[in-house]
Amino acid sequence: MAKCDEGYRCDVCGEDVERITDSGLYLRYVVGMLDPETLHTSPERHLACDPVLSQFVVHPDFPPQAVQGDFDKRTLDERFVRQREQLVTRGWLRLRELARQDGLSLLEYPLPEVQEQMRRKAGATE
Repeated sequence: MAKCDEGYRCDVCGEDVERITDSGLYLRYVVGMLDPETLHTSPERHLACDPVLSQFVVHPDFPPQAVQGDFDKRTLDERFVRQREQLVTRGWLRLRELARQDGLSLLEYPLPEVQEQMRRKAGATE
């Protein structure tokens, strides 16, 4: 997970994001929130430094994140929150799988339905 062999720096704390399982950038990518063409130019954040996104990871192995204010999931539509929790948690679990695998293409990282959307989009532009 290196960008030009230097790694990605968190734009909040300035530290390297060393593990894919801590990466908000790759989480957004695997769940379809980020196009592969913009992956290398998008800001990186540790999941702990991005509570607006990470509050939707609901898993016993992930510390709960709290957000204060307008983006607190407790103030959002319940249906939206359930859907987002399912998607983002599946994405985080995918990051854990990716951390144990070698040799995958970047295009193989996303969730299956996101890969399918990418294929359809690529076919529509050809």
